[in-house]
Amino acid sequence: MAPTAIDPAAIKRARLLRRNMTDGERKLWSELKEFRRLYGLHARKQAPIGPYVADFVLHEKKLVIEADGEHHFTPEQMEKDRIRGAWFGRQGYRVLRFSTGDLANSFDGCVEEILREVGVM
Repeated sequence: MAPTAIDPAAIKRARLLRRNMTDGERKLWSELKEFRRLYGLHARKQAPIGPYVADFVLHEKKLVIEADGEHHFTPEQMEKDRIRGAWFGRQGYRVLRFSTGDLANSFDGCVEEILREVGVM
């Protein structure tokens, strides 16, 4: 499958994930939606990219933003995330990861990190 081809299973999964976002994802999405108005950057949520579904992506900045719940901290899931991150990297994307704890405890710091990464700050 070409890197730009979207796996139909990924599209189905993305639609399901959009309907079942976590509180942290909802809060981050609320902020990212404003990026278009404030900075001219279009964010997408639960966006299929090749065989994966990125929590959020700013395609024009080639930035994937992941909001990781506690299941991401098991050795097995950490390895899967490493493989997934490497795949995104080969497609030219950078990946920012935030834990749900980061989003809950230092939300503004997470947003500032995103703004630094895209060159706004």
